[in-house]
Amino acid sequence: MKSERASYGAPSPAYFYGHHAVRAALQNPQRHIQRLLVTENGMEQIQEAYDAALAAGIRRPEPTFVEKEDIDRLLPRDAVHQDVMADVKPLEDVFLLDILNGLAEDSTVIVLDQVTDPHNVGAILRTAAAFGAAAVVVQKLHAPDITGTLAKTASGAVEHVPMVREVNLSRALEQLREAGFTCIGLDERGKLTMAEATPATGRVALVMGAEGDGLRRLVAENCDTLAKLPTSGPIASLNVSNAAAVALYEVIRARK
Repeated sequence: MKSERASYGAPSPAYFYGHHAVRAALQNPQRHIQRLLVTENGMEQIQEAYDAALAAGIRRPEPTFVEKEDIDRLLPRDAVHQDVMADVKPLEDVFLLDILNGLAEDSTVIVLDQVTDPHNVGAILRTAAAFGAAAVVVQKLHAPDITGTLAKTASGAVEHVPMVREVNLSRALEQLREAGFTCIGLDERGKLTMAEATPATGRVALVMGAEGDGLRRLVAENCDTLAKLPTSGPIASLNVSNAAAVALYEVIRARK
């Protein structure tokens, strides 16, 4: 049975902005784009992606040429839009059981326990795409929507790495273990380092909590092991997105 979850992404309309986010959206055949607002300079930066989408038979709206200030008025004051903005619809829901079907035996999944900051989640999606992670699983009620801010930070990764929203992360971890995943919770209470806890073969789920609160008790109890990232400087912990990058690197290194 498929899990109950909210819709994947922000309510429509959502405004994606920035060269990388808009290029990736243009080239994703599953992404419906309602409007494309650009300056002349902005269009030059995404022209190749726009042409490639049309050549691949992907329907795309004619660009609407505007002034930079027109885009400014539609976005948050601090948005660095780089003269391009796409009015997009959310992608279709993605279910954990769908992700698990057909995964490679060395697949990696990231599980986020109540990580709510869109910049952190966007950065983790970008890292997940760079290291080939199969999905990012989040808790339904405590995760950000796929907004322009998150998509910009993810630098196009929202079109490549599914973000799966689960009501019950403990149950999701059970499903991952049933599918052959070793679930490693990143926690300063861990007795092993990430390098020691990572198996040389097989599927791995990296489970990470919000900064400050860390992993909730039931989530930690549903991990196979807890591991820490050793530090040697005066600051003992990493930002959750930086920790995700280091942990994913350790998984890759363990398999070489």
